[in-house]
Amino acid sequence: MLLGPFFVVGDILMTENTSPPVITPLRKTLTLFKTVLPILVGMLLLINLLNPLLESRYSQWFTGHYLHDTLIGAVAGSISFGIPITSYIVGGELLAKGVSLLAVTAFILAWTTVGVAMLPLEAAFLGKKFALIRNILNFFFAILLAALTIFTLGLFK
Repeated sequence: MLLGPFFVVGDILMTENTSPPVITPLRKTLTLFKTVLPILVGMLLLINLLNPLLESRYSQWFTGHYLHDTLIGAVAGSISFGIPITSYIVGGELLAKGVSLLAVTAFILAWTTVGVAMLPLEAAFLGKKFALIRNILNFFFAILLAALTIFTLGLFK
């Protein structure tokens, strides 16, 4: 596996008694990485199982109402997970199916800034309060920025 060398180097560093200034932080980082890795792999496997089910139904969720579609877009983006380039591709497909630019913009912003799928991992390492506040603020800012973007472009109906 690709991570094997990291664990070998980590084990070597953990057993050495010498501790130059760089070695101690490296040991702590590797220890944290070993702790995070099983959680991260489990989350990614679960997300990869659920994403194909969600992506095929995105266009069915939208109603044609400006406000509802914006909220639906932000919620759909929040529960989705992937690299940002994927959100642009899905957003382009939604636009081609007639979904409003406001809803698609909220979808893309929420996809890239809100991480409901990674919330347990984020809460475990950064704290529940911080993770919840960050995600809630990013959700509302995704909607606000989508509206401001459309208004700035002069496309608001």
